[in-house]
Amino acid sequence: MNSHLPPLAIYVHFPWCIRKCPYCDFNSHALSGELPEVEYVAQLCADIQHEAPLWSQRQVQTVFMGGGTPSLFSPASIETVLEKLRATLFFSHDVEITLEANPGTAEAARFSGFRAAGITRISLGVQSFDDVALQGLGRIHDGNAARRAIDFAQAAGFSRINVDLMHGLPGQTQAGALQDIDIAIAAGVQHVSWYQLTIEPNTAFFTAPPRLPDEDQLEDIEANGFALLQARGFARYEVSAWCKGDHAARHNLNYWRFGDYVGIGAGAHGKQSEWRDGRLHIQRYQKSRAPRDYLVDCGRKGVQQVATHDLPFEFLLNTLRLADGVSEGLFTAHTGLPLDALQPMLTRLRRDGLIQEHRLAATTEGWRYLDSLLEAFIPPTDAERAKRSISADRIDIDTPVHEVRNLVPERDTTPLETSTRPLRWS
Repeated sequence: MNSHLPPLAIYVHFPWCIRKCPYCDFNSHALSGELPEVEYVAQLCADIQHEAPLWSQRQVQTVFMGGGTPSLFSPASIETVLEKLRATLFFSHDVEITLEANPGTAEAARFSGFRAAGITRISLGVQSFDDVALQGLGRIHDGNAARRAIDFAQAAGFSRINVDLMHGLPGQTQAGALQDIDIAIAAGVQHVSWYQLTIEPNTAFFTAPPRLPDEDQLEDIEANGFALLQARGFARYEVSAWCKGDHAARHNLNYWRFGDYVGIGAGAHGKQSEWRDGRLHIQRYQKSRAPRDYLVDCGRKGVQQVATHDLPFEFLLNTLRLADGVSEGLFTAHTGLPLDALQPMLTRLRRDGLIQEHRLAATTEGWRYLDSLLEAFIPPTDAERAKRSISADRIDIDTPVHEVRNLVPERDTTPLETSTRPLRWS
């Protein structure tokens, strides 16, 4: 095994849902007709076979099956995919294998089957336990179905369960948002992803925006939600991720520490590091986004080498999401660049109290305005420089995170499962 490369994860994408949610801008497609389960699983296995030789010297630490709705697929199909992965790639002895499940497709027997197939962790897309809120979000389940899904997962033997929850929903009160947290914790889950609903382009909500709580209400909801999670013994280890003890999502931690990942499935992204000619080369790629195209050709698309001048921003875009950040040494280990590549910006931000000393981690103030901080590391093109004059002196520390997204040029720098906005996955 090559110990001089970043840890390796695998992401497997299942693109179908029973219904497309009006807030969702991810690669998911409402199911029309019968699920092409056999054909898609066969193509996933072909995809794995094509990718395997490129990762033969690497050890897989985590697998994440996301969507879409992977739980639409039978346990037998999930087992087939895992068997193919194990047969062609080298798994660590304690590999974490997560499957996303929609409470609307939850059945006790199905969860037991997923456990028997080799799944070690379940991530439930609950979003809320309130029936009115769920209807407004276009979800196919109700609050009782969400509670049952947690019960089914626990009864099947899963001790590692994540619950996704949204706040800032149409018509949502602070009491309603906090009640969602309380219900999830009372059910015994050890990991909660709690994030604000945002209106994204190419969604039904973008075309016809719902009325959301105002900024003051959102700030109150967030502050009191944070306080409640802390009071219940949860630690915030990432922008939108909370857990007890050692229940942090190892798969997502690999993304946030700028690790490598194999992308399998329609629309999946991959990141691959390779030492050549005495330096580290980092490549990104993706698979055909449309399921019908992927079923014809599962090869890599849009393969790009990450430019050296982009690496500092890409690295920090991920690592500064973490409450504890990362060691300074990890920058060189995972980018191949000396720490000098972050100077003098790092010196200035430390002087201003935004980055911790001797560690690549935001201070409390820096994390509060994380996107503003990250903007300092964006390498502008000549056109961007002329248009926007981005410089260290232009950082607006008074600009909240959710507003800075409009200031930062759009770049395809992260996998399908991550972004600068709060995550849906964990």
